[in-house]
Amino acid sequence: METRQQHQKPPRKKRHWGLRILLALLVLIVMALIGGGIYVHQLYQKTGKSFNKMYTPPKGTASTKIQQGKPFSILFLGVDTGADGRIDRGNSDTLIVVTVNPKTRKTSMHSIPRDTLAEMIGDKKRNMQKLNAAYNLGKSTMAKKSVGHLLNVPIDYYVTMNMGGLKTIVNAVGGIEVNAKMNVGFDGVWITKGKHHLNGTQALAYARMRYQDPKGDYGRQMRQQEVIKAVAKKLISPKGIGHYDDLLKALQPNVRTDINFNTLATAAFKYRHNASKITSEHLQGNSAWINGSSYQIAATNELNRVSSNIRKELGLKAEKVDNAETRLNALNPTFNGSTNQDFNTFGLDTVYYTENTY
Repeated sequence: METRQQHQKPPRKKRHWGLRILLALLVLIVMALIGGGIYVHQLYQKTGKSFNKMYTPPKGTASTKIQQGKPFSILFLGVDTGADGRIDRGNSDTLIVVTVNPKTRKTSMHSIPRDTLAEMIGDKKRNMQKLNAAYNLGKSTMAKKSVGHLLNVPIDYYVTMNMGGLKTIVNAVGGIEVNAKMNVGFDGVWITKGKHHLNGTQALAYARMRYQDPKGDYGRQMRQQEVIKAVAKKLISPKGIGHYDDLLKALQPNVRTDINFNTLATAAFKYRHNASKITSEHLQGNSAWINGSSYQIAATNELNRVSSNIRKELGLKAEKVDNAETRLNALNPTFNGSTNQDFNTFGLDTVYYTENTY
């Protein structure tokens, strides 16, 4: 069996780090919210026709949270399909849990690291993998269940967007404004520190860069969320409506969701104030090399913190997270607390996970 010992980090393979961002449904909701009932009525036929091509009926019982005017959650999945010529399903390399609460008039985004070790819920056998594999293994259904189980929160809806569509979407809204906290260089595009107006190509590079960021994937998550907010801000501006047709054309081939258009139209009335207050958060993991692969291990205290935050936004009482991750964490005090050190040694077979661990 492998024991805990110092591992040399394997050399990084050269990869194309495409955009891991999913913003489409947020964009559509914001567009519906900004004009109230009259705006929705005027654009109902046009939007409905396009939206029907994005809608995929959910398996099982559909959530009715929006119809009831209750707080709800959406899992945004940015997937590999459509980038760099890929035609397979791909992984969901961006995972963002968005909560919308009509009472607090607040929309919150919690990014979950794609490399977070988690149980694949819905698999026939016990299966611990990087969380981004859930979409590849079982599409949005497994992704929703796996994220919900990891954080002990209900996931009401989902929306997926292939990462190859961001450039088109940003161009469709006439570009976006960002305030770069550092110089960003990626794939031949260079953006200096400071305020900029970005086109689609520039926005894609701005959201993709990872290795030059001192915060790594967490820094990239922050830039991805900045892009989401920038697109939403552009759409609520007077000029935003003028880009509506182009935006629909950009979204249609790149987005899939289990929210139908009638439900979206209902949201225009019940959640019309939520577009103006959007906050960002993330699940902080600990770096670990397990059998030669890089993972993020979410400490139990951190899982409980994020779970409590999301449950509060959904109007639910806090509950202790109890799942495969926390039970495995209990076997290793390093990950049972809330420390955020960079751990490069971790014996998965003996210390963290065996077939009969729990």
